[in-house]
Amino acid sequence: MRDSHLLLLLLAALAAPLHAQAPQAPPAPDSASLALPAEQEIPASGQMMDAIVVSGELPGPGLWRISKGEHFMWVLGTQYPLPKRMKWVSREVEQAVIESQEVLLPTKASLTTKIGWFKGMLLLPAAMGSRKNPDKEKLVDVVPPELYARWLPLKAKYIGRSRSIEKQRPLFASQKLYEKAIKRAGLSNDSIVYPLVRKTAKKHDIPMTSPEIKIDIGDPRQAIKDFAKTSLDDLDCFAKTLDRLETDLDTMRDRANAWATGDIEALRGLPFSDQNQACADAILKSRVTRERGLDDLFERLKEAWLDAAETAMAKNQITFAILPMSMILRPDGYVEALRARGYEVEEP
Repeated sequence: MRDSHLLLLLLAALAAPLHAQAPQAPPAPDSASLALPAEQEIPASGQMMDAIVVSGELPGPGLWRISKGEHFMWVLGTQYPLPKRMKWVSREVEQAVIESQEVLLPTKASLTTKIGWFKGMLLLPAAMGSRKNPDKEKLVDVVPPELYARWLPLKAKYIGRSRSIEKQRPLFASQKLYEKAIKRAGLSNDSIVYPLVRKTAKKHDIPMTSPEIKIDIGDPRQAIKDFAKTSLDDLDCFAKTLDRLETDLDTMRDRANAWATGDIEALRGLPFSDQNQACADAILKSRVTRERGLDDLFERLKEAWLDAAETAMAKNQITFAILPMSMILRPDGYVEALRARGYEVEEP
């Protein structure tokens, strides 16, 4: 096990990679290809779903172009979840990768500790144990009654009669619920972008760069022990996850369909309710992480990527990059930060 995996466990195994802030969606190719076949997902329990999830061969999003002078960078946006049965027709992306001199990936975080693979494996049980509530409390003990009453029917629908999940912290219990729910909705959190981009870059000997920030958490054993004993302010994460599953599943399907068909205007217009920020804050603002200097982690990840992007564009005539769609569309996102630094931005 790599040290970065230990970090993810220690930081509560966030649903999305730290650089993704969960993983969102990108732009669109030509609109002529939008009228594509769709099919009704057949749900469990014999009930018909309200929404349709597209399937079959789909074009996915177009590319953003960020430039300064004759040097430019193609940016592909990612989104999760996506339709489970879609097949991405990715010729535009493959050609853009082939024509590039470098592929820029999102920033990764890694630990500076040198405990080694074997010792890291020995820490796994302790790290996994930190998923449970301190003092052997159960969800019913730490979640307000009105929230717990909302949890029970959703748990019954998507998870079933599980006793073990009742011992988990609200953050982890709601994460498991979310994963089960989107699967039932005909959606998937599996990445279709990264495997394709990596395969294409490797085939054509195109270097891939992932900016990296080093994090020193001291003794990882002590960090895990401290985390296991620390209460998290994760009720907001729990509540927003329930909100999303009660009211936002159809919108999630619509966003997934918009990404799959390359409809950027639909992506802009659809409301985006994301529990991931609240869940990340529950960890990054906890005493354990603040004492170890991790409360500004997202800002550090962003600055590292922006610096790497400028370096790549200065060095290469063409660069290819991958970003979460939220970081492309948000007014305080990565693309707007590059625009503020003097780069021209062309939408697909």
